[in-house]
Amino acid sequence: MVPLATGFDSGHSIESARRALAARLQSAGIEEPSLDARLLVGAALGLDLTGLITQAARYLAPEEAIRLEAYAQRRLAHEPVARILGMREFWGLPFRLSEATLVPRPDTETVVELALEIFRERTITGRRPRIADIGTGSGAILLALLHEIPEAFGVGTDLSLTALGTARGNAAALGLAGRAAFVACSYASALQGPFDLIVSNPPYIPAGEIPKLSIEVREHDPHLALDGGNDGYDAYRALIPQAAERLVPGGALVVEAGQGQAADIETLMTAAALTVDRPPRSDLGGIPRAVSARKMPP
Repeated sequence: MVPLATGFDSGHSIESARRALAARLQSAGIEEPSLDARLLVGAALGLDLTGLITQAARYLAPEEAIRLEAYAQRRLAHEPVARILGMREFWGLPFRLSEATLVPRPDTETVVELALEIFRERTITGRRPRIADIGTGSGAILLALLHEIPEAFGVGTDLSLTALGTARGNAAALGLAGRAAFVACSYASALQGPFDLIVSNPPYIPAGEIPKLSIEVREHDPHLALDGGNDGYDAYRALIPQAAERLVPGGALVVEAGQGQAADIETLMTAAALTVDRPPRSDLGGIPRAVSARKMPP
């Protein structure tokens, strides 16, 4: 067999290629090298986990070896696997990504959990519930909620037309396009209320902290979706009063918070005449991640 001009050649079996890639990623200090190697080999060969197992002894075709090496080089340069594959699973649903969208992270599922808990405490009769997602990106939070609340209609906003196009595509792929609309605007400025539930994962990283983030984040996530201004609260100061105006009495706002930000966000919510009636929901790392408040009836 003639070696190819790559790190892999047609003498590699699928299993040996997976092991070799995992070792290269581990040597480069990549977290979860075994998982990343499995995902990249599967994507390069068009195989799911079952296929990787049942075809483990098969040798790579030349074009497969070339494709796998291209993926390997991108990951070794610290490009996230989700960016390489162009998709990420969130709330058990597949989401396509673009350069204008964040990679949805497990921590953000905490926002969905708390929003569902709050929503299900209310009884809405005689009309369709309405949800808004401010800064929707790929549409992950909004579409996860619409998937769980089949009677609801949702609107996502974003400044980026590219992000909105990605979100629309995800809504269509998930069969939710008929219950979702997407609007280009700053926060909630173009929305007409009222809404029963408003959610957001706004930019909350202080501008001075962005250069200190991991390469995966600072070089591959859109800065527009990261930069929260000098203190990290610019987006909250803008969106919380807008959300308060657009909630129905009894409706709730749920936002994602960065580490150490929950108490200050609650203060901003209270200043906007919202009532904080429960503690923040913590993520798996114990960080208060989802912060909520209600608009109380007059």
